[in-house]
Amino acid sequence: MATDIKAPTFPESVAEGSVAAWHKKPGDSVERDELIVEIETDKVVLEVVAPEAGTLSEVLVEEGDTVESEQVLGKIGEGKAEGGKSEAKKADDKAEKKDEAASKGEAEATPAGGGKTHEIKAPTFPESIQEGTVASWNKQVGEAVKRDEVLAEIETDKVVLEVVAPADGALAEIKAEEGSQVESEAVLATFSEGAGGGAGPEVGEGKAAASADDGASDEKVGDKILAPAARKLVAEHDLDVNAIEGTGKGGRILKEDVQRAVKEGSAKKSAKSSAKPAGGAQAAAAAAPAVEGERPEKRVPMSRLRQTIAKRLVQAQQTAAMLTTYNEVDMGAVMDLRAQYKDTFLKAHDTKLGFMGFFVKAASEALKRFPDVNASIDGTDIVYHGYQDIGVAVSTDRGLVVPVLRDTDSMKIADVEKSIVDFGKRARDGKLGIDEMQGGTFTITNGGIFGSLMSTPIINPPQTAILGMHKIQERPMAVNGKVEIRPMMYLAVSYDHRMIDGKDAVQFLVTIKELLEDPARLLLDI
Repeated sequence: MATDIKAPTFPESVAEGSVAAWHKKPGDSVERDELIVEIETDKVVLEVVAPEAGTLSEVLVEEGDTVESEQVLGKIGEGKAEGGKSEAKKADDKAEKKDEAASKGEAEATPAGGGKTHEIKAPTFPESIQEGTVASWNKQVGEAVKRDEVLAEIETDKVVLEVVAPADGALAEIKAEEGSQVESEAVLATFSEGAGGGAGPEVGEGKAAASADDGASDEKVGDKILAPAARKLVAEHDLDVNAIEGTGKGGRILKEDVQRAVKEGSAKKSAKSSAKPAGGAQAAAAAAPAVEGERPEKRVPMSRLRQTIAKRLVQAQQTAAMLTTYNEVDMGAVMDLRAQYKDTFLKAHDTKLGFMGFFVKAASEALKRFPDVNASIDGTDIVYHGYQDIGVAVSTDRGLVVPVLRDTDSMKIADVEKSIVDFGKRARDGKLGIDEMQGGTFTITNGGIFGSLMSTPIINPPQTAILGMHKIQERPMAVNGKVEIRPMMYLAVSYDHRMIDGKDAVQFLVTIKELLEDPARLLLDI
């Protein structure tokens, strides 16, 4: 009985794809899960593998043809291939399978000792998150792992989620490569208990996976044609395309060709690896201006977190009537207080006394006095919050995140400092929870730690205001009719003029200034 080979189920945003390359011809023997054909869409390259072992009996669509989701591409029949080649499909013929797999550079994924096999699935995403990206695989196929050891990281537009091993064993097969888009609870890999220790295949070989790519079509580099998935790997490993031999149609360089070159180390660029132009190209090259030294470029896909940050910042500027007011604060009183009590504070609370605790407490008090600054806009409604949840912007390698301090009015300065240190550490490790970054009625960002003297912070929707801190710099100031050198900091409050009047925004910032210049006000509530 013939088995249909179908195109994968395309995402909703993808209407159709085209047949990029057939890796088998009618009459060729195929094994279960062996790569047969590649489907190229406007976003990704999808690999189609054999659903059963047998012989490719019929090809219904040719290379270059347009196909739809789940369309039948060809058929696999039973029996022997042309030329008397037998099918490798009998379960009791493991020795023959091992020989064939070895000739192709593939490893057996049979669990050692007959261990139980598990499906490794993506975590359950919250309702606000539709999909994530496989950021990295921390383990390779066949590599031994321990229970609860991190196998992979899934990056969403808000947090990075970890996928751990369900037991001691090893990955048998990876189904979602790094960079591929996955939905909630999607199957990422198969895992075998008790396996491990063997040399597994390279990630991406012999499995069905939607390889995310930063391009949608082939690219020609010199005389070479690169598939999108191959182009990404070439950029990541900075390889010399001319040193890679393509095995696809017309010499097309496929993903597995690049993986082979990476493994063999045969395509590394050298300082003198500039290709010599031939024929008419020599004249064109001679006419070009001479540039000394290498001029490397690297193209990488924008992370989901960075895409979300970009979208939200542009949205804030397009939807809010944003205006910024500035003031300056003399930080002398706060600095004297820190110098006087920093050692005692450290011993009593096991954390350092920083500036952020004072700013959070001053902002909390000012928000109580000016409820419009603590409100948010929901459509045509104004939502007044009877509490102060202040987000503190934290810079990480993946981008800016804003964890939220809850009920800051009731927090002590020591509690604020401890929470901020904890947030910073877990943000850089990618271990913040989604619930810790949701909500928030106001935001504080500190560009001063990077040396910023003045800036215009952008509102964090749906909030209506944000406070920007800056570098403390000594400047000559007039104090009681005399010129003194004082440690000054510029403050900036950006606010949504649809909600907050200029008078309230200015008075709000002046209140923060007064509380910081006389910290006793924070204790006396005046």
